[in-house]
Amino acid sequence: QVQLVESGGGWVQPGGSLRLSCAPSQRMSDASVIAWYRAAPGKQREYVASISSRGTSDFADSVKERLTISRDVAKNTMILQIDSVRPEDTAVYYCYARFQMEDYWGQGIRVTVSS
Repeated sequence: QVQLVESGGGWVQPGGSLRLSCAPSQRMSDASVIAWYRAAPGKQREYVASISSRGTSDFADSVKERLTISRDVAKNTMILQIDSVRPEDTAVYYCYARFQMEDYWGQGIRVTVSS
């Protein structure tokens, strides 16, 4: 069983930057993919971004111009940064990972963008 520990959520002012981290309990390089999804209030969960074991990143079209995704190998952590945040970025953000053909989800971390 793999645990995904998310951190970095909270309250952010519009126009600011948001940095979320996901730390799996197993070696990150063993995951075929690690991704972020989000669920805005009253909406279904949607894909945000991902990074593969080869380091290939992918982003949802709706937010890609504001996103950066990276891996800190030393800390075994995947990092998502969203710049120029907007109220519509308010959501619960979930880390997802696929290890050995099994899907794992974090518990979610709340992000509120408001002035």
